[in-house]
Amino acid sequence: MIFSGQYGAVLTIDLHAIASNFRFLKSMSSSAECAAVVKCNAYGLGIKQVGQTLLREGCRAFFVASSSEALSLKRALLEIHKDFEIYILNGFERDFPEIYDTSIAPVLNSLEDIRRWVELSKSKRELLSAIANFDTGMNRLGLDKSETAEILGSSLSPDHSKISILMSHLACSEDPEHRLNHEQFRAFSSIVAKSKNRFRYSLANSGGVFLGKKYHFDLVRPGAALFGIGNFANRYTNLRQVVTLKAKILQTRSIDAGVTVGYGATQAVNRKSRLATVALGYGDGIFRGLTNAGFGYLSGYPAQIIGRVSMDLVTLDVTDIPQSLSQPGYWVEFIGEHQTPDSLAQRAGTIGYEVLTALGSRYERIYLGR
Repeated sequence: MIFSGQYGAVLTIDLHAIASNFRFLKSMSSSAECAAVVKCNAYGLGIKQVGQTLLREGCRAFFVASSSEALSLKRALLEIHKDFEIYILNGFERDFPEIYDTSIAPVLNSLEDIRRWVELSKSKRELLSAIANFDTGMNRLGLDKSETAEILGSSLSPDHSKISILMSHLACSEDPEHRLNHEQFRAFSSIVAKSKNRFRYSLANSGGVFLGKKYHFDLVRPGAALFGIGNFANRYTNLRQVVTLKAKILQTRSIDAGVTVGYGATQAVNRKSRLATVALGYGDGIFRGLTNAGFGYLSGYPAQIIGRVSMDLVTLDVTDIPQSLSQPGYWVEFIGEHQTPDSLAQRAGTIGYEVLTALGSRYERIYLGR
């Protein structure tokens, strides 16, 4: 099919698929509330469009990385509803008191975070309850062992600190057989017992949703699974693909055997070949790691990238594809029916998360289901 439009590449984001994925994840979450992790501009797909879609589906708890993301999401959600909670995963940032309101709260990752939150609590009449994050094996953010022992041995209570949820984060949940899943579950269960069930509890990220009911506690926090990426996306056919990326053929040419293609002359063809140059590159999130390794698809036919991926262009070997399907103005699929974000990522030596979050700003973006 020939597409019209002024852009060299088109990114289609299926909001219906995101809504369907949320419903499926919610159905898999036992009696736990299903939140949504929409950090990094909803994994690169648009925090406004994605956030509003999830809010309409009944999601009321959202997780972002930073204060600026929280403000962007809040503005978007207020356009359609006033009942929601936004939690900032990176903690009590310096500017938090300036953006404070009852819909935004930090995830508290240290005793210093908790101290500052308690001080703010004393100066406000009404506060959304915060979350305290305990490290149980990720060794990234969260209270460490000594801080955990200190805080659990103190007078911590919902009334005292406005903390209502205790959480931790699984490091290896995409691998259901990994021993660390069980070790973190035991460590978090100990925290639950020592806190005497006075709080709500949250452990499961996307992969944790599929580890079973005991990992769900009171709140699950899927992110990647909402967008159809991650190892579990291959195991659960109910999770729908969300993104389609197509780029336009700008020019075709025929070259002789032995001729090199692209910067650095990294690849020479071993036969007389026909090439198609396509309007996207690493400036659009098509990694240089796909040089001489990645594929685009024309009407289902695979066409290998030949030569280096450059900033704005990639070149495909279309020798074995009918010329009627590989002319200038025709479109090549890089993500879609024939290649998921995860399979593209595998060829580039990375993960689907990076593929989505690296998608550039030069695409025409089409949202289905707005």
